[in-house]
Amino acid sequence: MSQQPAMRTGADRLRYTVVFEMTLLLLLVPAGAVFFDKGWADIGLLGVILSTKAMLINLVYNWLFDRVDARANRISSDRSTLGRILHAVGFELSLVITSLPIYVWWLNLTVLEALLTDLVVTSFVVVYTYVFTLGYDRLFPVVPLQVPVRAE
Repeated sequence: MSQQPAMRTGADRLRYTVVFEMTLLLLLVPAGAVFFDKGWADIGLLGVILSTKAMLINLVYNWLFDRVDARANRISSDRSTLGRILHAVGFELSLVITSLPIYVWWLNLTVLEALLTDLVVTSFVVVYTYVFTLGYDRLFPVVPLQVPVRAE
């Protein structure tokens, strides 16, 4: 009988999500305020809305991705480069689909303008996700479960 590999705890996944989003907001809000010539509060509130949505999606998405890893008998913090790329791109695609209506309404953009805006932000965030997750996995690796060995 094979044992499932270790997975991140709910608390660890929550820490990952909160630190990920807070750091991302610190990077994107000033840039968005300058680009759209809007106040930091206006762009900051938009950022908090998008961030809250992203955190909820992040928790579910990462849990599902970790389950896929576990079923393939892989430890999530030991993902290959290809696995990390697929993880980051898949996550960002789920965010694009759910962010477009918010961009259109909040910034009074056309769908095309919102899509272009989201693609620029998403391109940055894909790279950020890869780098952040790699760093997080190095700082907080998943510790494989130790199975006691019985003397026979």
